[in-house]
Amino acid sequence: MFFLVCFDIVDNRTRYRVVKIMKEYGYRVQKSVFECTRLSEEQFVKMKHRIEEHIDHGEDTVRYYFICRQCVAKVEFSGTGELPVNLNYRACA
Repeated sequence: MFFLVCFDIVDNRTRYRVVKIMKEYGYRVQKSVFECTRLSEEQFVKMKHRIEEHIDHGEDTVRYYFICRQCVAKVEFSGTGELPVNLNYRACA
């Protein structure tokens, strides 16, 4: 599955910890945005749980967007950057 994870975290130390976790699961495409291109549902749940252990639920925000492969194929961007990586989908007959 493809997930886009965006966050707004107030505390610098907490933000650093979340970034460190996110780098294990995805690719940083902006300062507070990661593309997680090949996560299983189990990996996603584990990642989310790890993040939620660190954030302040009264001040911080983390958003998780599930994106289907047809929508990923339509990704556009302006400026610097690259299309999502590791999109190794297979057609099943």
